[in-house]
Amino acid sequence: MPAPRRNMKAMTVDTNATLGDLVTEDPRRSRVLEKFGIDYCCNGQRALVDATSAAGLDLDVVTKALDLPDPTPTPGGHEALENAVLAHDIVDTHHAYMWEEMPRLQALVDKVDTVHGERHPELAGVRAAFTEAVTALDPHMTTEERVVFPAISRLEKTQALSAFGSFAAPIQELRDEHDAVGRLFKQLRSLTADYAVPADACNSYRAMLQGLEEMELDLHEHIHKENNILFPRVLALEEQAART
Repeated sequence: MPAPRRNMKAMTVDTNATLGDLVTEDPRRSRVLEKFGIDYCCNGQRALVDATSAAGLDLDVVTKALDLPDPTPTPGGHEALENAVLAHDIVDTHHAYMWEEMPRLQALVDKVDTVHGERHPELAGVRAAFTEAVTALDPHMTTEERVVFPAISRLEKTQALSAFGSFAAPIQELRDEHDAVGRLFKQLRSLTADYAVPADACNSYRAMLQGLEEMELDLHEHIHKENNILFPRVLALEEQAART
């Protein structure tokens, strides 16, 4: 007697949907887009059709890859969280990772450049780009934790407008900072040839490349949650509060 077939319904991918919405609908799609080198976080407002065209990719190939054969994950992901809870999750998950990892990786980048820089001159650029990224992320995350995220919590609880005025300006500033850091990590990927390990790499060199790639992937997820889920909802909530 043949085994019963699983009832699986293939997802239909809307090529006019934004990258951010596609990943929010199914977070597994983030890894598919990463594979194609498509930026779904900082540029998550682009439609899939436009993003694939800009990247010179075959839309049908990308769409089929995004049309995952497995069932959609159980509802109740990050898009279902309240704004304050999502902000808290971002701090606990991504900020905590960055606060711990940035100094460790900075020391590793400095060490590898010092030891291997003569044979690998590109490491000077790696060191400069990573140092610039860390220097930008420190005040960025501090502002979110001490100013913006607490204000989001107050808005959600009281429906009262923020003491610093509209969220539009600070959110746009945070988005711009996301773009700048995103460009720096694209530069790091380019300088390291997609984090390829040189033949003469020592364990520290390998650990540096692995750490940089892991940080970039985490940063993509981090920025996606803010740019494509949290920030649009906060602006919509603020607009609603202003009308009441």
